[in-house]
Order: sequence, then C-alpha cells, then structure tokens
Amino acid sequence: MADSNEITINLVALGKTQTGKSAAGNSLLGSSDFESHLSPSSVTSRCSLGRSCRILGLIRRNGCESALRVQVLDTPSCPQSGLSKEQVRDRVRAALAHHFSEEGLHMALLLLRADLPLCPEESDDTVQFICFSLQELLGPTWKDFTAVLLTHADKAEEAGYSEETYLHSASSTLLSLLSSVQHKYIFLDNHNSIIKEERNTVLKKLLNFIQKNNYQVLFKHSKE
Repeated sequence: MADSNEITINLVALGKTQTGKSAAGNSLLGSSDFESHLSPSSVTSRCSLGRSCRILGLIRRNGCESALRVQVLDTPSCPQSGLSKEQVRDRVRAALAHHFSEEGLHMALLLLRADLPLCPEESDDTVQFICFSLQELLGPTWKDFTAVLLTHADKAEEAGYSEETYLHSASSTLLSLLSSVQHKYIFLDNHNSIIKEERNTVLKKLLNFIQKNNYQVLFKHSKE
C-alpha cells in the first residue's frame, strides 16, 4: 500500500489460449498495458505486470474514502507455441514470487469463455487439469483465492441468455467448478467492460471477494 488512504489489490489472470486474459487485464486496469488483438494463436508469451491509476469512489476504510490501485499479472497460456506446460508453469510461478512477494496475491482470476462451453468429452479432463495446475501454483488453499471470470458474456447475452438462465443451462462440470471456488464468479462483457461503469461493477465484485477473505494474501515474503 502506498499510503494509509490507498489500497492496492494484486491479481493474476490465468486461462487457456484465446480466453481473453490480456483484454480482461486491460479492462480491469482501464488501460492498454497488455497487447490484445485477434490472432489464430496465443498473443502473450511472457508474464507482465500492469498497474492502474488511482481509482476513487469504490472503497471506504475507517469511515473515509480510500483510493484503489489494481495490479494485474498477465500470463502466457497453454497451448502456447514454443512453450511447454512446464515452462508456462515455471514462468508464472517465478513471476508470482517476483511481483507479489512484498504485498502478496489477493486473487487469481481463472478465465473461461462464456460463449465456448466445455465439450462433454473433454470437460472433466480440462477442469481436472485446471484444478491441478491451480493447486500447483497457488497451494492447497487455491480455492479460497480463485474467482472464475466468464469472458465474452456479451455473446451469451446476444444468444438470449441472462446470467441466471446461462447458469441454469450450464454443464454440471462448470457448476461443480464454480461451487468449488465458493461461487466466486463474474460475467465480463468484452464490449462494455472498458466502460467506467462496467469496470467499476467488476471491481466492486472482486473487492467483495477479497474483503470476505479478510484481505488474506498468498506469496507474501516468499522471494528468496
């Protein structure tokens, strides 16, 4: 934290190729820190940290308004051309220790596309791999520090799904995953998320998750 009137929350974006990690990071930061564009392959090949400007009007502490800063660690994904799963894991682990050893990590954001549901024949294996990877990176308490970000929610809305009807029709695998992280999930509209009001709504939900965690963090003082 920079001063008594400023709070910083530290986030890491994780997910498969083309889930929109960099775009979501830019939305949360209110910037264009991360390269994000349409591509037939993964755009991000290394971990990078972005930091927002001071954000006012979202949080109060001890009866006074506090400024908020958001830090997001963007990460490469699997499959990533030229990088194995082990290389991606090692790069992310090293970046987490490097960037968040002083203040700690508040929340990992697992990105899944709302417009591309997991296929039945691969969903269980995919989710098992996701859970195993998160446990490897974050440790045994990963479920307490993970929220699911369902990107491209605008596509689902265009297809006639509200958040409620989407979840009512969701696969048992997705519902099980959401249940495992104590229903910490957020729908992200990729068209409107950069709009200030939409961005603030997402940040308020993240702050609520973090506050319910009593601002506990991972990786603090872990730098060697």
